[in-house]
Amino acid sequence: MQLSVLTSITGVVVLACILELLRRQQLREKYAAIWLGIGVLIAPLGFFPTVLNGVAHKIGVANGASLVLFAGFILVLLVCLHLSWEASRLEAETRILSEEVALIRSKVGEHTVTLAALEADRRPAAARNEPAREEQEVQA
Repeated sequence: MQLSVLTSITGVVVLACILELLRRQQLREKYAAIWLGIGVLIAPLGFFPTVLNGVAHKIGVANGASLVLFAGFILVLLVCLHLSWEASRLEAETRILSEEVALIRSKVGEHTVTLAALEADRRPAAARNEPAREEQEVQA
C-alpha cells in the first residue's frame, strides 16, 4: 500500500512542477506536453495498482513493478536520444550563427575604413593643408 501512495504522490508532484514551470515560462510547451502525459499516467497507477498488474500479465511481464521499471528505462533512453539530437542541432546552428557574425564584423570593419576615407576627402582643403604648412614653417 505504501508504494502505491508514493507513486500517486510522485505523479501529482510531477504534474504540479510541470505546471509551475509552464507558468513561469521556463519550460517550452512541446516538452511540457510529454511530461504532463507522463504525470497523468503515473498518478492513476498509484491509486489503482491492480490495473498495472493486469496490464503486465496481459503483456507477459511478471508484475506491474517490472513493467514500470522497463517503461522508465525506455523513457530515459528516449529522453537522452532527444536531448542529444537537440544538442547536435543547436551546435550546428551556433556554428552557422558564429560564421555569420564574423562575416558581418568583417563587413562593418570594411565600411568603417571606407567611411573614414570618405570623411577625410570631405574635409576642406585648408584643413587638409594645415599640417603641410606647419612642416614648411618648421623647416624655415
